[in-house]
Amino acid sequence: MHQRRSGKTTTFNAATPDSDAQRDRARIIHSSAFRRLQAKTQVLGVGESDFYRTRLTHSMEVAQIGSGICEKLKQKYAENDSISTHIPSYFQIEAICLAHDIGHPPFGHGGEVALNYHMHSSGGFEGNGQTLRIISKLGEYSDHDGLDLTRRTLLGVLKYPVLHSEVSTRSLSDEDHLSAFKPPKSIHDDEQDVLDWILEPLTPKDKATFRSTKTKEGKTKAQYKAFDTSIMELADDISYGVHDLEDSLALNLVTEKQWREDVLAVLDDNSVIMQKERFYTEALFSGQSRARKHAISKLVGHFVEAIEVTEQNLFESPWLDLQAQLPEHIEHTLQVLKDFVFKHVIRSSSVQVLEYKGQMMIMKLFQVLSENPEQLLPGSTLQKYKNAENPKRVICDYISGMTDNYATKLYSKLFSPDTGSVFDKI
Repeated sequence: MHQRRSGKTTTFNAATPDSDAQRDRARIIHSSAFRRLQAKTQVLGVGESDFYRTRLTHSMEVAQIGSGICEKLKQKYAENDSISTHIPSYFQIEAICLAHDIGHPPFGHGGEVALNYHMHSSGGFEGNGQTLRIISKLGEYSDHDGLDLTRRTLLGVLKYPVLHSEVSTRSLSDEDHLSAFKPPKSIHDDEQDVLDWILEPLTPKDKATFRSTKTKEGKTKAQYKAFDTSIMELADDISYGVHDLEDSLALNLVTEKQWREDVLAVLDDNSVIMQKERFYTEALFSGQSRARKHAISKLVGHFVEAIEVTEQNLFESPWLDLQAQLPEHIEHTLQVLKDFVFKHVIRSSSVQVLEYKGQMMIMKLFQVLSENPEQLLPGSTLQKYKNAENPKRVICDYISGMTDNYATKLYSKLFSPDTGSVFDKI
């Protein structure tokens, strides 16, 4: 049974056939948006070193971890049909994981904030929302349905089933600092039709509950995610907390003193790191890639094997009600690692300077392209701009699809007096 938008069906299969899931994975891998991830920032700016991860290698590792999680869950719940029959196949989870970051713009979250600043009153911009837009509308497989993926893959990629206008509280003010436009976790208002199609097979009660929001500390957020999404997010978190830690160690961005102060001093005694503290500390800070990789692999395996499936008892649909999660004490260990990377790498002045510089380039590019579309937009993009109900979205799509290098070259060509020629190929 077809489950693609072009098929016009309105049901979920108990398990998407491997042939359909494999086709989804193939379409994602061969898409131009996926290939561009090799030249988009993960943590450090592209070009700083040949070793560390880009968005592409990060996505590949998330897919591998995601399939590893599903393998362990199938073993763990082999005798429990109510769970085992709904665990995604390896093809299915890999398709979801490989797609999860293809909407991220150049220069990481700096570019994301800049685009949301310009789009805040025109449907918003958020990296995960752009992912859904690419796979459902912009991808090159079909004219109207993007990559035309199955409903289950789209549901798995849908991290935040709410529209920008439903959770955004911002209104533009001259006094607002750019950082105030960090995008709310949502999809763009332009993808209302896609959201409706994804959720069409659900009961009215499940739809309403799944799309409900909560407000905490003045921020309105989505409350729920699908079962497949919970697996993908765990794989993403493990990659972020462990593999990005590996990059920071290999490039000497963190010290053993910082590790002892911000990790060992915070962890509980029952943490696997504390139980084998000497092994992990010596291996991670040995300066030897083999020892470091061994410790990193052990950590990944520990998190993957600990994942459990719980029932929320909130939804009729098992694809929404089931959730993958870590036991609380193990989740705490992963969170400590994520906090460590965030504090000493992502929030470091060197990374923040690169992010800010990229953010300023995206701000200026959006402004000048909006003011001079006839002169500056490529022919195919200009045609879309002229025919669009929301012309700013076309400019946003154009910029968000750029690699870091392409955006830098275009900026230099437009604003550097000694750069640019009619013969340049950006």
